[in-house]
Amino acid sequence: MRRTIVISDIHGCVDELNELLSRMKYDNRRDRLLLIGDYVDRGPKSCETVDRVMQLVGEGAVALRGNHDQRLVDLALRGDDETVHKFFDHGGTSTAASYLGESVNRIEDESAEQIVLRLRNVLNDQYGSHISFLRDLPLYIEDEKHLFVHAGIHPDYVHRWREQPEREFMYVKEPFWGRRTGLSQKVVFGHTRAVELHGRPSVWFSDDKIGIDGGCAYGQQLNGLEITDSGYAVWSVPAGHGK
Repeated sequence: MRRTIVISDIHGCVDELNELLSRMKYDNRRDRLLLIGDYVDRGPKSCETVDRVMQLVGEGAVALRGNHDQRLVDLALRGDDETVHKFFDHGGTSTAASYLGESVNRIEDESAEQIVLRLRNVLNDQYGSHISFLRDLPLYIEDEKHLFVHAGIHPDYVHRWREQPEREFMYVKEPFWGRRTGLSQKVVFGHTRAVELHGRPSVWFSDDKIGIDGGCAYGQQLNGLEITDSGYAVWSVPAGHGK
């Protein structure tokens, strides 16, 4: 039976990702793997995670772009003050440490300006393939029964959702999950942690949506949603448990 496996918000937790794929017995010859955004920031191994995602995509997986992935692209290509501020406010220090090959403690001894200068040089000189990869990722993928997206569909665009601003695909929260979509497909999304939706890190199911962000980089868990013709199954790996 062909499976679709969906994982979101890895956030530098590449060891947990590898463990989850192992537990789910992922086989790229048989399974469809969808990674629906946010590979960097907060967790300890952002650089290694992007490497792994690129490898998986090369073997047939599909990866979508999340807001943290977009922010890293913006930092590398523009580095404006607003992007820099949000980068450090949302877990970017660990990403800088990962790409610079240094400890977070070493990074924190520098000013934000020094970190950004060194990081942008490394990203553009040594990891241009990472930036190009993240920049070009699609914002959604769909099939007959499901629409997969990082954050969601803003209700203002529900009848023409493909035309919504790129930002909404990556950032929308309560306006999306707080009301019914009216779509024929069930929306599978990350971005909003499941604990915010129902008080637990386990996958959140509603009539028209499935929220799968387990908050691994917050010390919770990495979830994997398995979809088959017979229904859904849920797998998870606790934060800190990985190969």
